[in-house]
Amino acid sequence: MKAVSVFKKDWESELRTRYAINALAMFILVTISVILFSIGSEKISEYLTGGLLWVVIFFSAMSGLSRAFVSEEDRGTTLTLQLIAKPSTIFSGKLIFNLLLVFLMNIAITFLFFILFESFVIKNFALFATAFLFGNIGIAVSSTMIAAIISKASSKGTLYPVLSFPILLPLILTLLELTKFAIDGNSLEESFVEIAVLICYDVIMLSAAYMLFDFIWKE
Repeated sequence: MKAVSVFKKDWESELRTRYAINALAMFILVTISVILFSIGSEKISEYLTGGLLWVVIFFSAMSGLSRAFVSEEDRGTTLTLQLIAKPSTIFSGKLIFNLLLVFLMNIAITFLFFILFESFVIKNFALFATAFLFGNIGIAVSSTMIAAIISKASSKGTLYPVLSFPILLPLILTLLELTKFAIDGNSLEESFVEIAVLICYDVIMLSAAYMLFDFIWKE
């Protein structure tokens, strides 16, 4: 499968350069350290800790996921990819790479939050895991699509967060609400509307990405 080949190429390249991994690791460590030093001995609420979790996840994604297509433009391999594979195949390979990166990153962030913040207590872990799963998929799909768009622009570094914020804002707000419900111990049935919104967001973004990517990739 060519999509898997694209993923393997990106993963092997990332293991050699470790650009995204190092950027993500440094950002996560610095951000969480700053939060801990800022809080000091103060007691913060469970809701605030849940909000901080998704803020760190959002900005971590901004620092490490933009390279999916930008690296191809920098290395001059875009034309080669256009010749050897269909646009949908290229997008699938890049999406698999970003999905892996997002899940590794967010599992590490969540693990650190459980260890370092006493107030971060999840009463309904099944609800939080559901939000975490579909939230990460939404972040990966949106980030991959935005990375494809900015790869054609001249100001790549500044354009990525500018485009990402309005697109990811509905997703982040829904995740904040679901995290609050998970902290309160609400059941999956009580959170059905928010979960449905989350799944619909993923489906819409994935459908739009596959429909529009052909035009973006060949521009």
